[in-house]
Amino acid sequence: MPRSIVQPPDPPAHTPATDTDAPPAAPRTYDLVVIGASAGGIEALGVLLLALPARFSPAVMIVMHLPAESPSYLVPALAHRCALPVLEPDAGESILPGRVHVAPPGYHMLVEVDRTVALSTDAAVRFSRPSIDVLFESAAPVYRERLLAILLSGANDDGAAGLERVRAHGGTAWVQTPESAGAPEMPRAAIVRGAADAVYNPETLARRLAALPLSF
Repeated sequence: MPRSIVQPPDPPAHTPATDTDAPPAAPRTYDLVVIGASAGGIEALGVLLLALPARFSPAVMIVMHLPAESPSYLVPALAHRCALPVLEPDAGESILPGRVHVAPPGYHMLVEVDRTVALSTDAAVRFSRPSIDVLFESAAPVYRERLLAILLSGANDDGAAGLERVRAHGGTAWVQTPESAGAPEMPRAAIVRGAADAVYNPETLARRLAALPLSF
């Protein structure tokens, strides 16, 4: 069950893995990796995507907080650093293995039960559209234990509730170390809520992500 936040915060109900821990003996297999980032997150995203091999089989979905009125630079910027195809999906498009799906500016990106993309112009969540929580919470009941959610740098608490939902459905939650984040508030909020299975710096996140077994 989610823990209440009090001041000072209670310690989390579990101790997440850290950079100093030994890697898991048998990494889990995932069908989908969802990643949320905001202020300071583009650098960490670049590190993660640069590490992905061309044979990386899980689908990837990314929400980055961007102004709705600005043209998206994110797809070409990330595609330049990634061996996988990087695209802005259309509504109804299938969530494809080995593809990086980036939320368009001004739209929430969600996962439908048939594993297709939904795009929404519903109200902003945590002052953001696209919202990280919206993506994480929609993906959790569809992919369940085959879902890995990663929360990177950001200046608000978007994503923390979504990570709780991911873990409640059997998925896995990784969080960037606040010390390595350009804006530590977002990863710190998730850690305070006890919503992280592991807390890694970007280089460790990238290494663990690249080492995941193929899902098919």
